[in-house]
Amino acid sequence: MKRSVTAGNGVEIPQIGFGIYKIKQGAGEDFDKTILAAIQAGYRHFDTARIYGNEAALGSAIDRSKIPREQFFLTSKAWTTELGYTRTRKAFEQSCRKLGTNVLDMYLIHFAGPGYVEAWKAIEELYEEGRIRVIGVANFEIEHLERLMQQAQIPPMLNQIETHPEFQQSPLRAYMERHHILHEAWAPLGQGSRTLLENKELTAIAAAHDCTTAQIILAWHLHRGTIVIPKSSHPVRMRENIQSVNIVLTPGELERIAQLDTKTRYSANPTGFQIHPLFVQTMKWFVR
Repeated sequence: MKRSVTAGNGVEIPQIGFGIYKIKQGAGEDFDKTILAAIQAGYRHFDTARIYGNEAALGSAIDRSKIPREQFFLTSKAWTTELGYTRTRKAFEQSCRKLGTNVLDMYLIHFAGPGYVEAWKAIEELYEEGRIRVIGVANFEIEHLERLMQQAQIPPMLNQIETHPEFQQSPLRAYMERHHILHEAWAPLGQGSRTLLENKELTAIAAAHDCTTAQIILAWHLHRGTIVIPKSSHPVRMRENIQSVNIVLTPGELERIAQLDTKTRYSANPTGFQIHPLFVQTMKWFVR
């Protein structure tokens, strides 16, 4: 796989990454097998976060692959309880230590929680120090981006948001394009929704290309210039997902998929995102 997207500072980001949210945590055999299978399938872009609890296991698996670190593109994120200048710098250092690296290819603010403007100042500073190659955010709506850019010295280079054919994020995407913010999709397959994967239009397009519906959805993302981080623990699906770079959709097929937008989210709306206090305390222990 060679397809990549160029950030505003010239850094190349592999357009298909591998998401490891909810993949079995810890450094056990199952996690190692999944990561090594993904590496063997051709993935070099891996997306994790402090809150996932698997940074150390990912770093260990990459080290055991014997592939040089510079061939990988690693992303992590500062969780909501780690926002603020000092907390974010500390969280970044902890992520680096667990991943076994001194430089992160991309670092994001996970949600626009209290203190995200101060957290961004820390991230800008780390970027200027050469510790982060691409800086960005995740789950930010237009209002969050507006407030951040009013006070930022360096605008966010990327926004990672829920995106799939049933939730195409058109207004936010248009705003991001105007401000040169790259679009990265989490849940690019709608979190495996049967409604989406069994959609008649998508299955018909898949039949015409002799491929899976998931491959058609990923090809649609790629045609739009979106970075995707699909997740799978199955080696066959890993290979199928990465092979979607070879699928060329016609303008007519792209238009048919464009008509599938029902504004359906499969996760919480970030604008009203609230964290229960007990969950906050649990996560402070979990990610320390």
